[in-house]
Amino acid sequence: MDIRLSRSPQGLIIAVDDVRIDAAVAIEFKEAVRSATEESGTPVILDLSKVTFLDSSGLGAIVAVMKLLAPDRRLELAGLTPSVAKVFRLTRMDTVFTIHPQPPGTLQEAG
Repeated sequence: MDIRLSRSPQGLIIAVDDVRIDAAVAIEFKEAVRSATEESGTPVILDLSKVTFLDSSGLGAIVAVMKLLAPDRRLELAGLTPSVAKVFRLTRMDTVFTIHPQPPGTLQEAG
C-alpha cells in the first residue's frame, strides 16, 4: 500500500497512491494509516483522488481508521472519484464523513 504524508493548515494529509482499496490490501491499508497517525493532534484528511475501486473490505478499513482516530481526531475524505463516491453514497457513509470534493492541495480555508 503506497501512501504519502504531508501537512496542511487543514490537518495531516494521507494521500493513497494505489488505485484500489480492496480485500487484498485492506489490512495493509489500516496498518499503514495507523502508523502514519500515531502522533496525535490535527484532523486527518484521506486523499482518495487516485483510488478508482473501493470494495466493502476497503470501506470497512476506512471506517476502522475513523474509529481508531475517534473521539480525539476526525477523519475527513477528499477527492473521491465517481466510482468511490458512489460506494459512499449507496452505503450512506457520505452522511458519516466530511467529504471535500477536491484533493487537499486544492482545499480552501473557510472564511
